[in-house]
Amino acid sequence: MIVTKFGGSSLADADQFKKVKEIIQMDSDRKYIVPSAPGKRGPGDDKITDLLYACHQAAANGKAFRHILERIRARYIEIADELNINWDFSEEFTEIEQALKAGASREYAASRGEYLNGRLLARYLDIPFVDAARVVLFNEDGRLMEEETNQLMADLLRGLPRAVIPGFYGADTTGAIRTFSRGGSDVSGALVARAVNADVYENWTDVTGFRMADPRIVPDAQFIANITYRELRELSYMGATVLHEDAVFPVRKAGIPTNIRNTNDPKHPGTMIRASAGQDDPAHVITGIAGRKGFCIVSIEKDMMNAELGFGRRVLQAFEEFHINFEHLPTGIDTMCVVVHENELNTHREAVIRRICELVDPDQVTVHEHLALIATVGRGMVRNFGTAARLFTAISSQGISIRTIDQGSSELNIIVGVDEDDFEGAVKAIYDTFVRI
Repeated sequence: MIVTKFGGSSLADADQFKKVKEIIQMDSDRKYIVPSAPGKRGPGDDKITDLLYACHQAAANGKAFRHILERIRARYIEIADELNINWDFSEEFTEIEQALKAGASREYAASRGEYLNGRLLARYLDIPFVDAARVVLFNEDGRLMEEETNQLMADLLRGLPRAVIPGFYGADTTGAIRTFSRGGSDVSGALVARAVNADVYENWTDVTGFRMADPRIVPDAQFIANITYRELRELSYMGATVLHEDAVFPVRKAGIPTNIRNTNDPKHPGTMIRASAGQDDPAHVITGIAGRKGFCIVSIEKDMMNAELGFGRRVLQAFEEFHINFEHLPTGIDTMCVVVHENELNTHREAVIRRICELVDPDQVTVHEHLALIATVGRGMVRNFGTAARLFTAISSQGISIRTIDQGSSELNIIVGVDEDDFEGAVKAIYDTFVRI
């Protein structure tokens, strides 16, 4: 059994709907389909979700928004007409308009794109539609109740051999619509896959799986055929955005592999993500490279800090009090460095430094800005001696200074910090050293 999730670009217009139907008909095991709202049809176009957000904003400000709703309705009618589906959506859009005028939430507004697209796709495929509000449960604080969702969904879908379940949203215990973060349809698809104990969760989008590096930096970066969930987690967190990073948890927990596929190139096998690589021998020492800009290092210096009980805890307390998450903690005997997002620190910069001084009385506190972090990830690194040396040599050979180094105990990844101006050059250097050999 296969659960298939289709992103917004895969359902942007009638031609894309036809491709989706062909993909589903190619394999009779594709039983459950999770659609997103229609995405952009090309440059200058709007995503349906963005238009719905605009409707909500206008309604909240007491401004007219019917003209925006009409644009959305026209988009759905255009798709329906080209697919020979007789549906004018009048009743649905009247309900949405009345709800927005009555003060419906931003989450309700955003969810209607997936809801309508799910109903349209179900009609086109002639299979049952299941409103996600019935089977995806959040608590009143907006946090997913995963186990309860799994039970609800499993019980309902057990009686439906096929179904369309829209992504991105659900409802809380009061019945109010709740949504995941943007890209959350990936999470919805993973929840469905777990609930029906699928053999594979297919995530169809507009890219042919993961590449070993950002193609905007390395245009000819190779595709990754196989990757583990642990490797994916590291790469996603550091900027590889093909798959919503939270989507790995439901299927990883159930041991279900995820296959990233391209709707516009359905014959390409894409990238297969598994819980374990087994005994496979990876083609390269590394699996991939990913990174992000926008970090800074807060460096705290104090003689004999290593002998001061609770020093690190008190430093982190200063960040916690201002709700700032830390990314990494490179340390020395008399120096502790805290890597954080620059935009989070800048909001409370002076107050955080002042609080650190109050809590640990350091000799010096300095902030090093404009840092980029690069993660080099790969299960093959564990069995290959000298991987770190090759990586550092590759970067230094380009005249790039490394500002910070962090390697996890699993030896699955090595993270280095470089100046933002050196980010692209460092990524290219690492790729050349480990892949172009």
